[in-house]
Amino acid sequence: MLRSSNSIFKILPVGCLTLAALLVPVSGHAADIASLSQDNANILWTLVAAVLVMFMQAGFACVEAGFTRAKSAGNILMKNFLDFGAGQIVFFMFGFALMFGPDIAGGFIGAGNFFLSDFTLDYGNLDGFGFTFWFFQSVFAATSATIVSGGIAERMKFSSYIFVSILVTALIYPISGHWAWGSLNGDASGGWLEALGFMDFAGSTVVHSVGGWVALAGALVIGPRIGKYAPDGKANAIPGHNIPLAALGVFILWFGWFGFNPGSTTTADNTIGLIAVNTSLAACAGVLGAMAISWMRFGKPDMSMTMNGALAGLVGITAGCYTVSPVGSIIIGLIAGLLVVLSVEFIDKVLRIDDPVGAVSVHGVCGAWGTLAVGLFTVPGLNDGAGGLLYGGGFGMLGVQLLGVVTVFAWAFGMGLIAFKLVGAFSGGLRVSPEEELKGLDISEHGSESYAGFQIFRTE
Repeated sequence: MLRSSNSIFKILPVGCLTLAALLVPVSGHAADIASLSQDNANILWTLVAAVLVMFMQAGFACVEAGFTRAKSAGNILMKNFLDFGAGQIVFFMFGFALMFGPDIAGGFIGAGNFFLSDFTLDYGNLDGFGFTFWFFQSVFAATSATIVSGGIAERMKFSSYIFVSILVTALIYPISGHWAWGSLNGDASGGWLEALGFMDFAGSTVVHSVGGWVALAGALVIGPRIGKYAPDGKANAIPGHNIPLAALGVFILWFGWFGFNPGSTTTADNTIGLIAVNTSLAACAGVLGAMAISWMRFGKPDMSMTMNGALAGLVGITAGCYTVSPVGSIIIGLIAGLLVVLSVEFIDKVLRIDDPVGAVSVHGVCGAWGTLAVGLFTVPGLNDGAGGLLYGGGFGMLGVQLLGVVTVFAWAFGMGLIAFKLVGAFSGGLRVSPEEELKGLDISEHGSESYAGFQIFRTE
């Protein structure tokens, strides 16, 4: 053994010299090696982030199921599965091309790369980043679609919902997404909002508000659940059946958001740390804001409001996570936490729109707030010298952000109304019968129960 070891040590110097000799020509291409390593790191980081965002589907499923009644919990889970199952395929076929294809209408719509044809013509020479970028964007599209399911929970036919979900992923989300993000796939012209200077780094408006506004349209068209409003118009509380499940969903979403926001760099660089810090600080502030205002208004720190506060902070910071300071992120999250409670009350009690999980408030309203906050809190050094209003940047940036918020609201809400009306007209109606709703959508729509043997039916 000792002799063998001595032989090894005699060979090592020779081997090292040989290796060094082999590396001499390569050293002349150090820049190429560094570039290749960075490209691979970017691909790996973006793919990991995409997987985290995909896991957010589990978070949405848990939150929405927990905040609805036991008799329809399985139905909301099925809608979440449908959003991802159909959504990713539709985005592969059409959505990606409309959103990131070369612009054909002055910044209003893209076209090209349907079925990812530009990436797959030659499988022997795969695009180094194209498939990864598509996968990352596909899980964003599914997120926007799945927001809608919460706003119309417990009363919409599953068969009708299939068509609405497909329309969101194939048409509504990609077209407005092109306006703000059209250049991300290499199209220099980009979208018209982007050309004006609109900023939405990870999708407060592009992803979340679109889903929230479509959910608002659906809740208006379908109407409230049976028993939600008394004859005098007073709102009755319909508690969710499983708050621990909802809490688990919130923590899963919080975890997944570290793919949603830092992953939107699509680059493994030194900015992802700042984005992660801003993301989590805003969520923490959202928790405290929602908890405090619910405590003041209701006399107790409300559990569901506090959970929605965390999500409100996350949605609020998504637009500016790359360009605001940690202190700015705390302020944005705190205001989002306060805003979500007031918005939920206003929509429920004043507008009398039944949104079982608070989807419109969390994603629509707080997404709009976060987008506007970019025009207030953007730090000049984080945005090539252009700062927000509170950093001496004037009203220009804030005005563009406001234009983006209003325009996307008009598009998503308007198209949402059209989509629900059309689907209702051609599918035999959007809503289950009163008898089916009272029995629960798990049995009436899917023929089984989420909690077999434990279900308690009410006759409200």
